[in-house]
Amino acid sequence: MATEQQKHHQIDVQAKLAVLRSINVDTVDGCSAQCQMSDGTWHEAEILAHKFVKGLRKYYVHYKKFNKRLDEWVPETRVKIQELKAPEPKKDDKKPPGKNKKRKQAETKTPNKKPSKDGSEKKKSQPTGSLRSSTHDHGVARIKNLEEIEIGDCRVKPWYFSPYPECLSEVEVVYICEFCLKYCKDEYSFRRHKSKCTLRHPPGTEIYRKDNLQFFELDGRKHQTYCQNLCLLSKLFLDHKTVELDTHPFLFYVMCKVDEYGSHIVGYFSKEKDSDENNLACILTLPQYQRMGFGKLLIEFSYALSQEEGKAGGPEKPLSDLGLLSYRSYWSQAILELLRDTTEPISIADIAELTSLLTLPF
Repeated sequence: MATEQQKHHQIDVQAKLAVLRSINVDTVDGCSAQCQMSDGTWHEAEILAHKFVKGLRKYYVHYKKFNKRLDEWVPETRVKIQELKAPEPKKDDKKPPGKNKKRKQAETKTPNKKPSKDGSEKKKSQPTGSLRSSTHDHGVARIKNLEEIEIGDCRVKPWYFSPYPECLSEVEVVYICEFCLKYCKDEYSFRRHKSKCTLRHPPGTEIYRKDNLQFFELDGRKHQTYCQNLCLLSKLFLDHKTVELDTHPFLFYVMCKVDEYGSHIVGYFSKEKDSDENNLACILTLPQYQRMGFGKLLIEFSYALSQEEGKAGGPEKPLSDLGLLSYRSYWSQAILELLRDTTEPISIADIAELTSLLTLPF
């Protein structure tokens, strides 16, 4: 049985929709409609925003059964606006009043804190990272703010929102220097920057090289500007993270392909300088280099560093969907290779010691 509040909500929304269909101007956030994807198929999508471009209306839509990286601006010809559906009532509206009274009272009570051995209260450690975990889905952050970026010889469409300066959202292409990661809003400014930029590799220490691959170690304190730009760039392709511009507590390991023109960034991972369990805070392979084995190489390098330090470790949670696939593939391969080459009985503790894998629930 629908509550009185739900009935009023539905009547109010239906009245708004009737007006919108009749005058065909705006829509309300949260409404759903059938929308045509770029491959020509039609799917139900949530309308998140709208705008006018050269007198034509466009809608920003999220396809409900697909990843947010496929969200896009579409012209009104690809939206069946006549079949607009009312937004679903919020979860809080479905609960009868007074249902959560006991829960709210419980939340106001001071939780029992377990004292440590020295008698002081022990605080629960908070997850950190150069890109911190984000569980909040803010409305602004749901809409991609950059149309396209150009880095090196590639033009790439971003997958998610990243807090670049607002002026960059007004241009069609944002130009990013592949050596220092400085961003420019137009080609003229970018060419001027390239003529003055003296970097031909990340501003850190080269710690590994094999064939045409290099690894550079950067200190977030010493190379703050580069690391901040790296976080902004990676947020374009990572969803469940928010940019943490205080890069001082972190080390960054940047993988590059080197040629006669310089070292071109392929991907990177970051880690906290003082972390007992996490050997990796954030990891990204740029889209133009994905599905080439570079992600697994980054993971393998992070565990090689852990072995040098003589301790087991694992990645900070949550991982992205693609990151989790890469990690599961690496974990399976590392354990199977160890078991294949072992003739004597071996325990889980032995596997962790030999591979530096920390057993974490994923």
